[in-house]
Amino acid sequence: MDALLREYLPILIFLGVALGLSIVMIIASLIAGEQKPDSEKLSAYECGFDAFSDARGRFDVRFYLVSILFIIFDLEVAFLFPWAISLGDIGVFGFWSMMVFLGVLTVGFCYEWKKGALEWE
Repeated sequence: MDALLREYLPILIFLGVALGLSIVMIIASLIAGEQKPDSEKLSAYECGFDAFSDARGRFDVRFYLVSILFIIFDLEVAFLFPWAISLGDIGVFGFWSMMVFLGVLTVGFCYEWKKGALEWE
């Protein structure tokens, strides 16, 4: 039990300090900040205008294409970090395997670009 406490004590201290600082910052902003809400502060701010229709409207297909491309390239980065760290262990086969993976992604990206899926009108 003592060894377990020694291993997890730094993590518990870190979490305690993070929680304490978060609470202190929130309380300090409530104390120091002016609390005078007016109509301008309470207005919609995300798009710059109030919602004018139902949120369940149809989106353009290009929105989905861009979001799928984002997910693909985000996953590519998630694969590249462990690959780069373990490159010394996996050798030449691992290097060329990743080059094939990146090549397939590059061909797909060029296809999307050629078809105009990245153009937003």
